[in-house]
Amino acid sequence: MTRDMLTGNAAVAWGVRLAEVDYIPAYPITPQTEIIETLAKWISDGVLDARFVTVDSEHSMITAAGAASATGVRVFTATSSQGLLYGFEMLYSVAGWRVPLVMVNVSRGLSSPITLEPDHNDILAARDSGFLQIHCETCQEVLDSILMAYRLAEDERVLLPVFVNMDGFHLSFTREPVEIPDLEKVRKFLPAYQPKHAFFKASQPMAQGVAVIGGPAYSYFKYQMHLASRKALEVYAEVSREFGKNFGRTYNTIEGYMTDDAEYILIMSNSFSTLGKAAVKSTREKGIKTGLLKLRLLRPFPESDIVKAIKGAKAVAVVDQNISVGKGGILYSEIASAICNQKDKPLLLSFVGGLGGKNISPQEFEFIFDSLIKAVSTGEAPVPCLLYTEVEWKEMDRLKKMAGKL
Repeated sequence: MTRDMLTGNAAVAWGVRLAEVDYIPAYPITPQTEIIETLAKWISDGVLDARFVTVDSEHSMITAAGAASATGVRVFTATSSQGLLYGFEMLYSVAGWRVPLVMVNVSRGLSSPITLEPDHNDILAARDSGFLQIHCETCQEVLDSILMAYRLAEDERVLLPVFVNMDGFHLSFTREPVEIPDLEKVRKFLPAYQPKHAFFKASQPMAQGVAVIGGPAYSYFKYQMHLASRKALEVYAEVSREFGKNFGRTYNTIEGYMTDDAEYILIMSNSFSTLGKAAVKSTREKGIKTGLLKLRLLRPFPESDIVKAIKGAKAVAVVDQNISVGKGGILYSEIASAICNQKDKPLLLSFVGGLGGKNISPQEFEFIFDSLIKAVSTGEAPVPCLLYTEVEWKEMDRLKKMAGKL
C-alpha cells in the first residue's frame, strides 16, 4: 500500500488500473478529461494492459461499453453533464442488457445557462435507468468505490451497470491524501471477471429482453431488473463488509455523522457533505444536538437504512444540490416517500442549495438549523427554500443593472 496526493480524477484512474479493466471507450468532456488522459498514458506506457478507443460521441461510447461488456470483458468509461445526457438513450439499453460495466460521472450543472461547476441534476436524471448509483464525498471514496462497484455489478445476483458519481472541480481537481492498495490485495477482493452468462456463450443464455416484445414480456424483464437492483442492497452490504476486512475502510449505504443522539439532522450527499459536517460540528459546540446523514447509495434507494438512521430526530432538513423544475428537491421527495407511513416521523424540511456549484455558507447552514428548531416549536414545516444569501442577491441585482445599460 502506498499513500499519495491524488485528485479525484486521478483516484478514478487508479481504481480502474487496480481493477485491471480490459476495455475503455472514451469521449472527453470537462471536468472528466483528466481521467481518460491518465488511463490513455498508462496504456501507452505499457503499465495498464487494456484496449483504449476514442469514439465520436457519448452515445457511441456507452454503446461500445455495453456491447463489450456483453461479451464478458471488464469495461470502464466516464462522462459528465451534457455528455451524460447525449448518451442517455443508451443508458436504458445497456442496463436492459444486464451488463456489469462501471461508469464514472463527474457531476456538472446542466445547460442552460452553462456552468462548469457541480450540481446533481445530471446524475439524478439517470436514476430510473437501471444503473446503480454510488455517490462519493472524498477522493479516497472514489478509488474505493470503483473497486466495490465492479464487485457489486459483476455479482450474479445483480448484473447491472453502476455509476460512481463525484463532484466536478470540487473533487475532480482537488488533491487529497489517498491510500492506493497493493494490486495483489485488490486481486483477492476483485478477481478477474469470469462471467457464466454472456452473449457469446450460447450454451448458457441469460434472460435479456432485447427484441420487440409485448407488454407482459416487457413487464417481466423490467421487473427482473427491479428485483436485481433491490437485491443489490443485500449484496452491497456483503461487499462493504469484505472491503472493510481487506482494506480497513467500510462504506455503508449511508453514513451518519453525530446522528446517534441528534435531534436535528441534515441529509446530504457528495462533496458538499464535508461542509455540512463542519456546520454540524460548529452547532454542536453551541450545545444543539445536530447531525448529518450522508447518502452514499442512491440506487437502489436504501429506505429502511434511512428510516432507522433518522428515527428519534425531531426534524430533518434535506439539502438538495439539484432541482426538479416545477417540483423542487429530488431527494426530498424520495425521503418523504420513505417515511410517509412511519409513526412518529420527524418534521421534514426541504432546502435547495449548491446549484451550479454555488457555495453553501456557514450562515446558510445556521439558517437551516434555525428553521428546523422553529419548525419543531410551531409544529409547521415551512415551504421549500432556495438557499441564497443577501450578498449574492445584491450581486445579481448589480449585474442586472449593468446588463440594462448595455
